[in-house]
Amino acid sequence: MEHFSALPGIGRKSAGRLAYFVLDMPQEQAEDFAASILAAKKSIHNCKICQNLTDKEICDICASPQRDDSVICVVESPRDVAAFERLQEYKGKYHVLHGLISPLDGVGPEQIKIKELLLRLKETDVREVIMATNPTIEGEATAMYIAKLLKPLGIQVTRLAFGIPVGGELEYTDNSTLNKALENRVSM
Repeated sequence: MEHFSALPGIGRKSAGRLAYFVLDMPQEQAEDFAASILAAKKSIHNCKICQNLTDKEICDICASPQRDDSVICVVESPRDVAAFERLQEYKGKYHVLHGLISPLDGVGPEQIKIKELLLRLKETDVREVIMATNPTIEGEATAMYIAKLLKPLGIQVTRLAFGIPVGGELEYTDNSTLNKALENRVSM
């Protein structure tokens, strides 16, 4: 129960239910469950281009010739990539920061994947970077910081249009709201 309750969104009662469920599993099913967790931890890593999670050297999105190389959508986490991919509307590529700048939490620009983004932009012909961080204080600060870094590169930097509630999270935003926010993004 202690390990389950350490997971996000799992309280004591849910942790107890999960622990009892696992204990009631047949031995073989419990072993398969444990093996799948270990296999995922061993085989899943960051794509060397976009930093999204993958089991390959380069993820399927970065490897796809059908995706637009000239547009990069910058997001906080792999969950945000999944939210956009559910729309099946965005045809560009992504860059996953794996966090946001948050001085109060001791997270500066060097702790997230900004350096990798800058290196990537110098090596490619990107014409637009869409800042799709959550509309929180940390998300806004990160978007503004990156926009300031990109200004001298002559790349258009846009921000998702609002419609996503302030303090909300992309992962939980409905498809229609997320699609409208993407369509109505604005320059920064």
